[in-house]
Order: sequence, then C-alpha cells, then structure tokens
Amino acid sequence: MQTPGFWDDAEAAAKVSAEHFKASKRLGMFTGLQSDVDDLDGLVEMAEEEPTLEQEVQEHFASVEERLAELEEQRLFSGPYDAGDALVTVNAGAGGTDAQDWAEMVLRMLMRWAERRSFEVELLEASAGEEAGIKSATLQVSGENAYGLFGAERGVHRLVRLSPFDSAHRRQTSFAGVEVAPVVPDSSGEIEIDEDDLQVDTYRASGAGGQHVNKTDSAVRITHRPTGIVVQCQNERSQSSNRATAMAMLRAKLLERAERERAEEIAREKGEAQDVNFGSQIRSYVMHPYSLVKDHRTNFEMGDVQRVLDGDLDGFVRAYLLMAASSAGQK
Repeated sequence: MQTPGFWDDAEAAAKVSAEHFKASKRLGMFTGLQSDVDDLDGLVEMAEEEPTLEQEVQEHFASVEERLAELEEQRLFSGPYDAGDALVTVNAGAGGTDAQDWAEMVLRMLMRWAERRSFEVELLEASAGEEAGIKSATLQVSGENAYGLFGAERGVHRLVRLSPFDSAHRRQTSFAGVEVAPVVPDSSGEIEIDEDDLQVDTYRASGAGGQHVNKTDSAVRITHRPTGIVVQCQNERSQSSNRATAMAMLRAKLLERAERERAEEIAREKGEAQDVNFGSQIRSYVMHPYSLVKDHRTNFEMGDVQRVLDGDLDGFVRAYLLMAASSAGQK
C-alpha cells in the first residue's frame, strides 16, 4: 500500500485496502485474545487465594470462549466466494396459503439473523401471496463471509403447525425453499451473458415505493432463455437501476449454477454419493404437537422454536460449517 503509485488505480487500491482491513481486524482479534488468555492465567491464580474474584474469572473466561468461537468460525470459510456478499431467495413451496405465510416467516428469520450479525440487508424483490405471506422474495446480504454463512441455509425448510388459515385448525405441513448465490462484480469476467439470450419485461411495481413506482413500468423481469432462470427487481424508482440490479442477480444465479454443476461433475468422477442440498429438506420446525427445531444434516436441535424464528441461527450454522469442514478434510 505504501508503494509509489499505489493509489493511481483506484479500483485495485480499494480491493487491497479492503483485504488489509480484514487481515488487520483478524490479527487484532487474535493478539487481543492471546493477551486476554495470558491475563486469565493470572486471574485464576489470584482467585485461588481470593474467592471473591471467582465471578470475574467466569466472566473473563466466557468472553474468551465467545471470541475464540468467532475466530474458529473464520477458518471454516475456504470457498472462492465465501468471504463475499450473498444473494438470498426464499420461495414458497407446497402448502398453499400456509406455505406462503411460512415463506414470509423464513424471510423474516433470515433477515433478523443477518441483522444480529451486523450485515447490511437490502430487499430487492418480493411477490406477495394471494391471501397472506409471499410467493417469493430476494434480498442481498452484504458483509464479511455473508455467502459462506448463508450457504448453510440453502435448501428446503419444513414447518409443522396448527394452521391459522384452516377453520378446523388442523395440523398442516408447509415447505419453503432457500436459494443462495454469490454476488460478484460485473468486472470480474467470471460470467459472460449474451444479450440475445435474454427476455426483458417491464411491469408496474406493486407494494411500497410511493405513487411514482405504481404509475410507471419501473419494475424489470429478466428471463435467461438457455437456463430458464428468472430474476426481477422493483425496489428502485428507475427502470435502468432495476435492470442493473436484476442483471447482477442473474450473474449471481448463473455463477451459483455453474459452481453446483462443477461440484456435481467432480462428485461423479470420484464416484461419490451426492447431497447438494438444493432440493433436500435440511431442517424441520415443529410447533405442534411439540416444540422443536431440528437440522437433519447435523442433528443439531433447539426446543424454543420462536427463538429460532427470531433469528437465533448461529448454533445451526456453526454445526453445519463444522460438519462440512470435517467432510472436506476427510476427502
């Protein structure tokens, strides 16, 4: 960074500065933790002679454990896009109105989890359900390791509850799918899109956005004919802005598709059993006849369903990341 002419290329300089910031932050956490561990040794010795210090030792130990777990989490991200931003799409599955309501609950859960981790969240598109909930919604999550973390939520989420939309109040099973794709800059050159392959439609945005949004065809829907991938954006007032955002969404989904196909091809060549998680049921949320959230990949579970729906997903995500890292290490 101190090399003469470093700042002449603003784009390259910004990338290096961002990497420097991340590395400095991680190093600072490590050295601070190392110092606090040394202090803890001294505190333990003092507490053996002075019992009143026991509470202080416990608080210090809990702080060290929490930060150690955070550093341990950092080492689990080894994928090429793990450190970057994520494009997260939630789709209602089988189950009618209940499923659309469940999809909105899943969206809220993921947004709350992102906020807990101090990520920036931008809702790019949402299609409302006929009676309640949503048919689909897409949000962009920005922050360090956003893609690596949200990748753990990719798959089908299953809800079992007494239906609030059934007059007989019968038990209903609903499904919602979560798709996660890495966000890459247009300048990366990793994904090339032929304009002739695109079908671009404009329409009037629905929902919030003011009178201007509802009176003009500002919303944009793009269909990529070769793959059938459809993206849409309506959060901006300008049609050109919505188109640019939709194109970024399309690049992310095409990149995710390419990565998935590459992983499947490698697995086939190695003769390995595949579990790509995209169509698989990863977690069940049971609200009746008992209360339990269980991840079927790791068997990690919590009895407080509402706490999980309010965004307490760290335990589930960490268990999955540890399992995935262990599987990769064995291979």
